Amino acid sequence: MADPLPPDGPVIETPRLVLRPHRLSDFHEWRAMFLDEGTRRFLSSPRPSEEDSWNRLLRYIGHWSALGYGLFGVFDRADGRFVGDVGLADFHRGLGAAFDRCPEVAWIMTSAAHGRGYATEAARAVHDWFARTHGPQRTVAIIDPNNHPSLRLAARMGYHPTGTCTYRNAPCVMLARAPDADVA
Repeated sequence: MADPLPPDGPVIETPRLVLRPHRLSDFHEWRAMFLDEGTRRFLSSPRPSEEDSWNRLLRYIGHWSALGYGLFGVFDRADGRFVGDVGLADFHRGLGAAFDRCPEVAWIMTSAAHGRGYATEAARAVHDWFARTHGPQRTVAIIDPNNHPSLRLAARMGYHPTGTCTYRNAPCVMLARAPDADVA
């Protein structure tokens, strides 16, 4: 699939990764990640149809134009392979003003990328970029209470539990990160 416009947004390079806003041409690899059961096990949403996946990707692309930030596609620098998404977004989840008015961090990695430290490397880079570009801000997250790797990553990024909620009929831990949080 050809991309009609050049990508809009920053490109971040880390020692092992390249992070950039999604493009239409990412669709098939990106959708495959959301269909993989090893990747989906902690997601509260049902398996997405092709239409749902397409609309979600368009929403991710649109975040950049509307807000100046969004989710980055994460790619292995060595071979260009797609390995996941990491970024900040505004999902309007309806979880209350203290949550919904803050940029929400999100990360998801392909099964093949699990346990390699990619999410940590990408999340550090995204938080650094966001603070430099948009200024220090409180950011939030929701994570399945059984997703221990994600909860550990959130703690390393300076997130602390603020409560619990139910989102799409699934329990979640609500977390927040202070604007001046230390990253481990």
